[in-house]
Amino acid sequence: MNTIANRLEALREIMRENRVDAWIVTGSDPHSSEYVAQRWLTRAWITGFTGSAGTVVVTADRALLWVDSRYFIQAEQQLEGSPFDLQKIDTPQVVDYVQWLSNTMKEGCRIGFDGTTMTLSAKRTIERAFIGRRFEVVATDDWFDLIWTDRPAPPHEPVTTLSERYAGLTCSEKIDIIRKSFQRLGCTHHLVASLDDIAWILNARGSDITYNPVFLAYLLIGPQNAILCIDADRVETGLKEQLSKDVEIVSYDDIKNVLQKIPAQNSTIYFSPDKVSTALFQAFPTGVGTVEGRDISTDLKAAKHVKELEGMRRAHLLDGLALVRFLSHLAASKHVYDEITLAEKLVWFRKKSDEYIGPSFSPIAGFCGHGALAHYAATPETASVLDTDGLLVLDTGAQYTCGTTDVTRTLLFGAPSDEMTRDYTLVLKGNLSLASQRFPKGTTGYQLDILARQHLWQHGQNYGHGTGHGLGFCLNVHEGPQNISPRPLVVPLISGMVLSDEPGIYKKDRYGIRLENIITVVEDGETEFGSFLAFEVLTMCPFERKLIDTSLLSDAEIHMVNTYHTWVRDELDPYLDEAERTWLAQATAAL
Repeated sequence: MNTIANRLEALREIMRENRVDAWIVTGSDPHSSEYVAQRWLTRAWITGFTGSAGTVVVTADRALLWVDSRYFIQAEQQLEGSPFDLQKIDTPQVVDYVQWLSNTMKEGCRIGFDGTTMTLSAKRTIERAFIGRRFEVVATDDWFDLIWTDRPAPPHEPVTTLSERYAGLTCSEKIDIIRKSFQRLGCTHHLVASLDDIAWILNARGSDITYNPVFLAYLLIGPQNAILCIDADRVETGLKEQLSKDVEIVSYDDIKNVLQKIPAQNSTIYFSPDKVSTALFQAFPTGVGTVEGRDISTDLKAAKHVKELEGMRRAHLLDGLALVRFLSHLAASKHVYDEITLAEKLVWFRKKSDEYIGPSFSPIAGFCGHGALAHYAATPETASVLDTDGLLVLDTGAQYTCGTTDVTRTLLFGAPSDEMTRDYTLVLKGNLSLASQRFPKGTTGYQLDILARQHLWQHGQNYGHGTGHGLGFCLNVHEGPQNISPRPLVVPLISGMVLSDEPGIYKKDRYGIRLENIITVVEDGETEFGSFLAFEVLTMCPFERKLIDTSLLSDAEIHMVNTYHTWVRDELDPYLDEAERTWLAQATAAL
């Protein structure tokens, strides 16, 4: 089965055999991970679309893919000539996939999905759309096992201990805090399915998912003990010894048996329906009590410990050195790079640090029109050569033993147009406006999002993605529960949270601009109106001075840029050689 059409027909044959009229593909894994191991790249396998988000619906005569604005252009290109119809979320005449099913499917239909990869929350959303109507919503097996003949096996990489230097709290301390929290809610057990939460709780790291230092596992914390479901042969001896006091290790596939052993009488399981799959929920003992909510560790993990922040600051220092050395080299080199080799060269500079582990996500290097694709991924066939005037969006990140980074700069090749400098400066103004804002405790990212967009709005421009996402500590580059986005979210920003600040502008087939710094929330004093917070910038990398139109900046904004550049220079200068220092001095000269 080498073609998308053949794969679709194989799926439809199974649907007919099981009397399922529509089948949904989420592209997720049994842990509701944003990024998944090769085995669960099901959305890409069935559609040919390789973006990291999207939902598929297959019926007897239709095949559809829903994506958000980040992937409109990429999906158009990858679905060209495909049997799949592209549905652009939040555009006129396009409804979400649940509403489409509700509008389209006839009563009496059976709507199915893989129960191992669809969360309980998502299943309930579908069911609500059909309340009072004769539809059956059914959790099926993972049918990709039947039609994907060369499907990769589940990952089985080693799992190791995180350095105690930066962990902050021990595994025992974290489990104790979590246990007391769910017991206050009247619960006896807490099931954790989220991989980055499990890694954080156990002070352990793995490499089962590319770029994300996590490992396949489930964790059940009980009244006195905790059970980790993971294949024990890949847990290194030191970690086993570290966990032995608090955690019993059983096989990954034993999770349903572990749940069934919970006594239904007088037991209550706390869990997140946004993380636990439908199939796992169906394995709960009959009659057991349940309380639903966000994983307790998610909030604990988001507010970084002082030791974790110490590590994050060091990671951004190391990353700043790699970035400046790379940019200095680029300015002096006569070598002509393409989008792929340029990103590889930056990795080469990052690897000079003994603390470097690997990238934190697939690099985005988009030149000219490719830069207008917010999540562009270059291939050998599409990679542009950087041999003409234009802008390059370079969005990369790294995993270090001391923390995680994510940084975007827009680089100038040749001479800019007036429109480019205007747009760059408007994006820069948004970045500065957010980073410099003081705000009262209780403020959400939703309330602050306009700060990054206001200058673009004044010129009738906007961007389709969120302004900021949370960032993990030597964990996932995207971390919740906080974000900065126009979509309402009632999670207040609190001291210790780490987020991105990344406004942008994208002009189809012409260029893109994005400027991303990582910021952390810090205490900023008391007034008669209460406690206030502010942001501290962690990223150390100059902005592109040749793209800054100072006539569009206020005196305060010019001062902010100059102050930032002075700080970057002072922090990095002692570690650079003479040529690198000379380049940095020029790149950070006062506006």
